[in-house]
Amino acid sequence: LLDLPGWQALQEELADHNFQVIAVAVDEDVETIRDAAHGITYPILIDADHVVAELYAISNVPTVLMIDEDDNIVQPNWSAYASDTFRELTGIDSEIQKDHIRAWAKDGTLRMSPEDAKGAVSDLSPEEEQARLFFRIATRLRNDGDADGAERNFVTAIDLAPHDWTVQRAAQPLRGINPFGEAFMELYTAFNEAGRPFHGVTGH
Repeated sequence: LLDLPGWQALQEELADHNFQVIAVAVDEDVETIRDAAHGITYPILIDADHVVAELYAISNVPTVLMIDEDDNIVQPNWSAYASDTFRELTGIDSEIQKDHIRAWAKDGTLRMSPEDAKGAVSDLSPEEEQARLFFRIATRLRNDGDADGAERNFVTAIDLAPHDWTVQRAAQPLRGINPFGEAFMELYTAFNEAGRPFHGVTGH
């Protein structure tokens, strides 16, 4: 959500180049998203059931895909940022990343060939697929008022996919955990120690 204004600025900058930002929030807190979206003119979709995340094998947030006008994925899953809010933590310069997007929008220059883009992102493993199923069960139980049942299923989902942020980090606010606090730093540390595993391409 912190990157929404940065994407808005890029949307306005590239508006004359047949460019469109579409944000997808892997979240269910509509009011928080609505508050954060003040002044945002591009569409923001809510993926509370993680359907889009599962369809594109997204296991980290933020993840950016670039899709052309013929519905081809020309840049698969890529951890790109529209602001430098987390630059100190990630070491990633958002302007370098946005320059890749500008080059594509303006003259069709891509970071990889269409052949390399195909198959660049692996499918979810059976454990990751199961984790997302348990996550859905947990959120349903939580919404039905079964806190204990929800917690058991959240824990099972996290055990199955400990480095999948669309499971692990998305579960934090639903479990009453501050997603920007100590638990986040523990998650980030474990993610780095594991070699930053995610379904996507590396490089800035």
